[in-house]
Amino acid sequence: MSKDADSPLPNELPDDLATALALLVQERQLHEQTVAELASTIETQQQLIAQQEHRLAQLLRRHFGPSREALDPDQLLLFEAADLEALVQEYRAAADGQPLEEQAPEQPPDESAQPGHGRRVLPAHLPREERRYELTPAERCCPDCGQARAEIGTETSSQLEYVPATYKVIEHVRVKYACRHCAEQVAVAPKPPQPTGKGLPGPGLLAHTVLSKYGDHLPLYRQEDQAARQGLELRRSTLCDWIAAAADLAAPLVRRMRQLVLQARIIHTDDTTVKLLVPLLGRAKLARFWAYLGDRQQPYTVYDFTDSRNRDGPAKFLENFSGYLQADAYGGYDGLYASPSSRIVEVACWAHARRYWFEAATTDPARAHHVLGVIARLYQIESACESLTAAERCAARQAQALPLLRSLETWLAQESPRLLPKSPIGKAAIYTTNQWQALLRYTEDGELSIDNNVSERTVKMQAIGRKNWLFVASVTGGQRAAALYSLIASCKANQVEPWAYLRDVFTRLPALPADDPELPNQNLLDQLLPDRWLLAHPQHRWNIDEIRRKERKRRHQKLRQRRKK
Repeated sequence: MSKDADSPLPNELPDDLATALALLVQERQLHEQTVAELASTIETQQQLIAQQEHRLAQLLRRHFGPSREALDPDQLLLFEAADLEALVQEYRAAADGQPLEEQAPEQPPDESAQPGHGRRVLPAHLPREERRYELTPAERCCPDCGQARAEIGTETSSQLEYVPATYKVIEHVRVKYACRHCAEQVAVAPKPPQPTGKGLPGPGLLAHTVLSKYGDHLPLYRQEDQAARQGLELRRSTLCDWIAAAADLAAPLVRRMRQLVLQARIIHTDDTTVKLLVPLLGRAKLARFWAYLGDRQQPYTVYDFTDSRNRDGPAKFLENFSGYLQADAYGGYDGLYASPSSRIVEVACWAHARRYWFEAATTDPARAHHVLGVIARLYQIESACESLTAAERCAARQAQALPLLRSLETWLAQESPRLLPKSPIGKAAIYTTNQWQALLRYTEDGELSIDNNVSERTVKMQAIGRKNWLFVASVTGGQRAAALYSLIASCKANQVEPWAYLRDVFTRLPALPADDPELPNQNLLDQLLPDRWLLAHPQHRWNIDEIRRKERKRRHQKLRQRRKK
């Protein structure tokens, strides 16, 4: 077999030194290429393993870990509480036009003191039943002299008992009148308008049915069981008809609340999924409840229902809105901000941004905890500014939060080129960078919030409810549910006891004319708005949320005190 000198056989050694050197260089290049390919494969596999481990850790945390994204206090905390308190005193002094040393420090009430663990006094309005216990004649005999012992007093203790809710029948007796002389001209006393026309439920029962399903998340078949325990047969189909009638009755009031929410300067919004039955397809599809929360001047919560998450849902609802919109980074909102005719200003949520960095802490703890420390500082500045006015809070953010944010912006610009785009830390940096201007916007106005948690808490009503009533049967049913949710959520937002409110609403709304129930009765609708209704019915203030807030605040203060020790 003959070969050229430049192409020696693999098993043959070259005869000259130049050919041998060329062969060695070729073999070395081939070896380096193979090593580089293997290193690239190993790096790719390591990235894939890291991504899978990260996803597994997140799934385990969601299923078994705490839902709260707590930051270790030993991590990168960049501040002291004394600095923040000094900041509050400084801006209060500036607001009053006094030097700081002349400003008398306020002594806020100590809410950290734990209330006593003794039994609370039961409300005075509850009915009371006295049960008297006496000794028998034989037990009254004195063991020393045998004479009967006389009564010298009593010892009283209270016990709370439960009596099941009772139904009652109201018989509407309409008196008839006739002229005795001509035996004609019969007149019948009118009956007040009823919430469902000739339907069976009174306003109180209708309010109870609506509140049980959409406030207490009790499906209709369970309400059917409750009625059956008292010997009353109320089928769920009948209850469903009642709820539909209640939603149609409340529609003018909900539309009025929607008009006022769209007049607010600031709207918070979020959405959550719900299953919608599609009989033609023989299955369910995902639909959406959208929550829209007004500001302090328009403190109402209005829900919208759509059969998809297309952008035309919020675009239609917010068509006439002008102001700040605080939401997540859902792409459907981008058209609202980018439209030339739009006057909607985007405000992003630092809680959403924080979640990306919190999830990245398992793969890149050093850089993730640096950002988490900055975000923790921002939130503590907010906590220290809670008691300030909007103008004072805005000044505090400009003086304290904005420098931190500018420093973080510089850090992101330096670190982002070094991060893999598809890694958890890279995704966190990309999200934060893309939303940066919207994340800064809360520093422009003291009425804006640092996050959108208030709307996320509002859609928890549907998230809890769908675990019980499972699905929505039709688009019309979803729209009616959104209307009734709007009434209940607005009650909670304004500390209004919802059953008393709904009963009064279902009593007074039937008096509206059926042809045009809005324009001639604007005053009546405004009187039924939850915040204004509470002014006329202060006895129905609902304080349970305020009690829970104070309890949470006491727990957090005790936790901070333990950490300081």
